Amino acid sequence: MADARGSAVERAQYWVVPVVRGALALVPSIVITFLQIHSTALGQSVFGVWALVAGAVVGALTLRTVDDRVTRSLFATQGALTAAAGLLALIVTPNLGFLVVLLSSWAAITGILEIFAGLRARGRSQAARDWLIVGGATALAAIAFLVFPFDPVSIVGLLGAYLVVIGVLLEIGGFSLKWAGRAAVAGPEASRSEQS
Repeated sequence: MADARGSAVERAQYWVVPVVRGALALVPSIVITFLQIHSTALGQSVFGVWALVAGAVVGALTLRTVDDRVTRSLFATQGALTAAAGLLALIVTPNLGFLVVLLSSWAAITGILEIFAGLRARGRSQAARDWLIVGGATALAAIAFLVFPFDPVSIVGLLGAYLVVIGVLLEIGGFSLKWAGRAAVAGPEASRSEQS
């Protein structure tokens, strides 16, 4: 029979990944919220910087905190694709059509990867539900970028709203994982002290 450690998807310190990822999403959402000009250039620059940093940082953190090889590969791929999308956004001349295609393509692919990771980890990881929710929100954003009015204010506003939503979801999920880990450690210790 396999031990629980062998079947674990992520390590105890994995909670740091969604917390960092959520914080990285909230920063550009604040920038978008407080800047009056919602231009294509702003949207492309903000997405580019966020995606480049978040893809690299989250990809690296995931490699250190996820034990399951397939899940680690899925998130490493997601991180690489996110960083590549960010680099593209920064080097291509601002263009609304390009931004919409980039955002919807990126969101569809990375959302599906995260949903797949969540489905694979159900019953083995406390983070699986969060992966399903964030992956679903990202996949829905891909559709929203295509059906929203085709103007810079709407697209950049939607990008800001998406980043707020996933930022908050990731922060809640990350701290929930941390507190659940503490409760799991405290539970056996409390029962041992009651028995003695």
